[in-house]
Amino acid sequence: MNHLPLIIKREYLTKVRNKSFIIMTFLSPLIMIALIAVVAYLSQLNNDKKRTITVLDESGYLKDVFQNTENTTYNNLEDFSLEEAVALVKETEGYGLLYVEKVDSLNEVSDKIKFYSEETPSLSVISGIEERIERRLKEMKLQKDGVSMAMIRNAETKINIVQENYEGKTSSKEGNIVKLIFGGLAGYLLFMFIIIYGNMIMRSVIEEKTSRIIEVIISSVKPVQLMLGKIIGTSLAGITQFAIWVVLGGVLMVVVGLILDIDLLAMQTQQLEVIQQSLETSGINKEVGEAIVAFQNLPILNLVIAFIFFFIGGYLLYSSLYAAIGAAVDNETDTQQFMLPILMPLILAVYVGVFTVIEDPHGTVSTVFSFIPLTSPVVMLMRIPFGVPPWQQILSLLLLIGTFMFAVWFAAKIYRVGILMYGKKPTYKELFKWLKY
Repeated sequence: MNHLPLIIKREYLTKVRNKSFIIMTFLSPLIMIALIAVVAYLSQLNNDKKRTITVLDESGYLKDVFQNTENTTYNNLEDFSLEEAVALVKETEGYGLLYVEKVDSLNEVSDKIKFYSEETPSLSVISGIEERIERRLKEMKLQKDGVSMAMIRNAETKINIVQENYEGKTSSKEGNIVKLIFGGLAGYLLFMFIIIYGNMIMRSVIEEKTSRIIEVIISSVKPVQLMLGKIIGTSLAGITQFAIWVVLGGVLMVVVGLILDIDLLAMQTQQLEVIQQSLETSGINKEVGEAIVAFQNLPILNLVIAFIFFFIGGYLLYSSLYAAIGAAVDNETDTQQFMLPILMPLILAVYVGVFTVIEDPHGTVSTVFSFIPLTSPVVMLMRIPFGVPPWQQILSLLLLIGTFMFAVWFAAKIYRVGILMYGKKPTYKELFKWLKY
């Protein structure tokens, strides 16, 4: 009789009804949103801080450089000595004093600028002041030499080599970055899912083994069915937990933002403003446009289908190995000696994907590792956005499925013997002996 559906149902319900599972499922989003809210609130307080910066320019070159902003007011002083200016800033509790000494030539200004303040000033404030001064001095030096900024801008030439294959399909550097991001996210998501829920499966096997419940279950259920049921049931519980996190996290972000009147994205405001200024002043609108086009040209359907199959295949392959390890030991401490052979291929796959696929997605190293079953789920997902022939994807998937079936047989052998072994720390030599039973 096939007991697999019953085992899957039992494993799933056991996981989702567990108190720690329920608590962490609903508590984790609360903790995460609370941390984000605190950081956003503190960031918002910092962004709303009003600053008054006094400027004493004895050189006369930088009088018109500083313009008031929403949070920063520049107070220009004239006919003040340095001592008088410092005393005034202290008396009015200003943010600081920017002092430019009197100089004989424009070339000396850069070495005669100081900022006086009671406390260490913000890095962003100092960087902003330096950027404005540098831009103004550059313009003044060019004008002094008879060169206008319009001439400089006209002389600037940006090279952007168009990449095109023999069939006429174009690509770009920005497009390659977009492809790497999507492939990297897919590979990294698979990596994290295997680590988190693979360990959950291993702990579940160890708990049932140490509680001796497994002795009753194994009398009426085949080891392979029990192992597969545990893998699939735990996977469904993990997907349920992940879905609840996404929905609950999104709802909490909206609720917290409305109740506390906090912009949870406020901490990104300054970065977004910098990006916007760069778009307007650096002439990179074309690059942004190319990135958008690259996103639109991604093989989305191919990515989704491949992600589903490689995700399932890779997860089942590694989960069976995790279950075998759980059956072979009596406690989590003893699992450490067996974890390295499982983690090394995963870590290697991530490194190969990040450092090799972006450089040469169709090279020998990338191609070979996209066929090796222990690394193919990660590497192939990173390669697909760059355009992988369907036959390579199918061959890689068939190898992955075949290896999974072998891993299930291998793990079931260890599972069948190890699940009833107690009181002895197994070795690799003993594991190979169990395969003969």
